[in-house]
Amino acid sequence: MATQITNYQCPACTGPLHFVGESGRLECDYCGSSFDAAEIEALYAEKETKAAEATQKTAEAEKQKAAAGGSDWDTSGLNEDWGADAADMKAYSCPSCGAELLCDATTAATSCPYCGNPSVLPGQFAGVLKPDFVLPFKLSKEDAIKALKKHYRKKPLLPSTFSKSNHLEEVKGVYVPFWMYDGAASGSVQFHATTVHKYTSGDYEITETSHYDVRRAGSIGFEKIPVDASSKMPDDYMDSIEPYDYTDLKPFSTAYLPGFLADKYDVSVENSRERADKRCAGSLVSALESTVSNYTTCNETSRDICLKRGKVHYALLPVWILNTKWEGKDFLFAMNGQTGKLVGNLPVSTKRVVGLFAAIAASLSAIGVTALLLLAH
Repeated sequence: MATQITNYQCPACTGPLHFVGESGRLECDYCGSSFDAAEIEALYAEKETKAAEATQKTAEAEKQKAAAGGSDWDTSGLNEDWGADAADMKAYSCPSCGAELLCDATTAATSCPYCGNPSVLPGQFAGVLKPDFVLPFKLSKEDAIKALKKHYRKKPLLPSTFSKSNHLEEVKGVYVPFWMYDGAASGSVQFHATTVHKYTSGDYEITETSHYDVRRAGSIGFEKIPVDASSKMPDDYMDSIEPYDYTDLKPFSTAYLPGFLADKYDVSVENSRERADKRCAGSLVSALESTVSNYTTCNETSRDICLKRGKVHYALLPVWILNTKWEGKDFLFAMNGQTGKLVGNLPVSTKRVVGLFAAIAASLSAIGVTALLLLAH
């Protein structure tokens, strides 16, 4: 019997490699590849060296940044000068969840769009950055309500009473704060790709899978990569209702605020840096992956990307926030105020889940009985 010792991951498919004593090689049980032990050790030594160098470079960069006392994103364009507009602005703060909201002086804020607290009190309008851009609302409150009702449809696991009995507590149009990042990314990405070919040989149906090491390199410039700057709004909600059409982006003016609230940012440019870097690098990876075609599957295995960080802009983007209540529980939904894309979590009916699994089990049992009857004949 062959002796097997798990050591490394397969470079072809990332499955576990085992040392097989009979062959004296490292073999993959998933794709069948085999490698000389020295070859794998050299590959991993190279990766470890690169990882150590990258870690050292990152540490040095962070040290230099700390010594300089600032971020390498260019925030010189951000300012707190509202000019004559300041006299027409109010700030509201929610004593329940801490949300800070901005609006024009005529807006009567009676409740918080995030937690529903009815006592939103006027606060101090000071030390607030003026946005560079605003994307005006295109869809109305009625459009948001219609979209929510449509969202309920064709949800087989939704409790039957939810769409009829849930109470729409609040619908608020809120300009959510976003940092927008300019810059560039360059580097290389390695992919593991496969092609699958099926054919028949005699009485056998054969599936043949070929594995490929695909490498791409390039660079890309980007403008206004968005990262929401509000901790109250879930990041996954904001990511899910993208994209926005920037052709409608306007230089900021308080003329777009009447009837709406504007959330004040509470996540700084620096604290958004990790998400910004991830999205910027992701833009390059997506662009490079789009050039990998004619394969059945394609998965990223490694990347080496360098970011050039540029200007940071501050913008307000339109979001309808809908709060509903059902059986004592709150459900939050968010809709893109420009495109109408809506997201939110819905309750699941335990009874319907059990019924669905029972139906599936019954179908499988019926198929099994039919197969046995056919064999008997």
